[in-house]
Amino acid sequence: MRIVMKLSALAAIGLIFVAGCADENGHGKPKTKVISIAAGPDSQKQAVEAFIKVKDGETIEFAEGTFEFDTSLRLEDVKNVTVRGQGMDKTILNFAKQQAGTGGEGIIANINGFKLEDIWIQDTKADAVKTQGVEGITFRNVRVEWTRGPNPDNGAYGLYPVLCSNVLIEGCFVSDCSDAGIYVGQSKNVIVRKCRAERNVAGIEIENTVGADVYENDCTNNTGGMLVFALPGTEMKQKEGRQCRVYNNKLYKNNHPNFAKEGNIVATVPPGSGLIIMANDEVEVFKNEIADNDTANISIICYLINQKKYDDPAYDPYCEGVYIHDNVLTGGGQNPGGDFAQLMSPLGLQKLPDIVWDGMVDQKKLVDGKLPKEMGIYFKNNGDADFVNLDIEKLLNNEQPNVSDDMSPHDGELPPLGEVKIPGVN
Repeated sequence: MRIVMKLSALAAIGLIFVAGCADENGHGKPKTKVISIAAGPDSQKQAVEAFIKVKDGETIEFAEGTFEFDTSLRLEDVKNVTVRGQGMDKTILNFAKQQAGTGGEGIIANINGFKLEDIWIQDTKADAVKTQGVEGITFRNVRVEWTRGPNPDNGAYGLYPVLCSNVLIEGCFVSDCSDAGIYVGQSKNVIVRKCRAERNVAGIEIENTVGADVYENDCTNNTGGMLVFALPGTEMKQKEGRQCRVYNNKLYKNNHPNFAKEGNIVATVPPGSGLIIMANDEVEVFKNEIADNDTANISIICYLINQKKYDDPAYDPYCEGVYIHDNVLTGGGQNPGGDFAQLMSPLGLQKLPDIVWDGMVDQKKLVDGKLPKEMGIYFKNNGDADFVNLDIEKLLNNEQPNVSDDMSPHDGELPPLGEVKIPGVN
């Protein structure tokens, strides 16, 4: 009898131990609450309520199906919340019925540790997904689309983290944005990888951002495939753009007509632009395939080429420290568009080569007539890619430019930039 009682006690202790350590998978972590939302007539009410009542660390999960909304979904005053569907082609959040006064965004999540996964966002009045001023953002396997196709009245941005840090965007698909499909602005420590962007004005745009790795993306049929920009503005809390690596991407046939609203900076992007680097420092471009972009495969330009005035003494409009190497560049420059088309005759050109530089440098930084080595622009091992220095500054001053295809002043290299690392991301 005593032996039986001892065995029963031991068994009970064992059960308590197992129950206290296991999660739903038996791996020793506490169970994470999942708020499930099924498609149906009450799905909007359920979703809005879930976004309001969700607590730190919980997950909101949409079932397979189509969900229609006439208002935005907002997350506030929580952290580490995941919103997910069943797949970017299985769970659709459609915002075509959004009403005036809702802001127009699909999802607004100004919370630290926000994750959006395996979902399709359609037809928002404004930006599809926006996060601002927060840390630890993940967009994974998210699709954004406007079903009527490219239109200036579509939302400006698909995925839109701004003033954020530790941003991961991977495996996403974005189309039909009237500005940029994937936009990261005034942020730090960013990875954009394995995404596809098409039929946007700008496929992927990295703007006024410090520390970005942009790789294994596919950009085609945009006006401009990829933009690495730094823009002025007294409202800009982060003035500079630097330390951006662009590698192992495919940027091809980005020849879509520009449909941005007049007055936007992207409205000046010439159709047929593969990669444009503007006013950014410390940019390394390598191992990309860039082809058949009708204006130019790669353009390196100063903000001053726009002849737009700005009142921001902290802003540096010049590109410095740009290293372009080991790329495959083919077939571009056959039919330049936008402002470049108007420059062809004054510059005496019939087409543009693979790499176009406007030739503008900050005269105040010259030492013995040259920029310091770390500020130079260099090309190496890009096959038979050709080049032109447009000497635009003279043209803007009504002087005869000295257009040159001599690449030898740019024969050199810069130290490789370091890898961007985000805690918990491989």
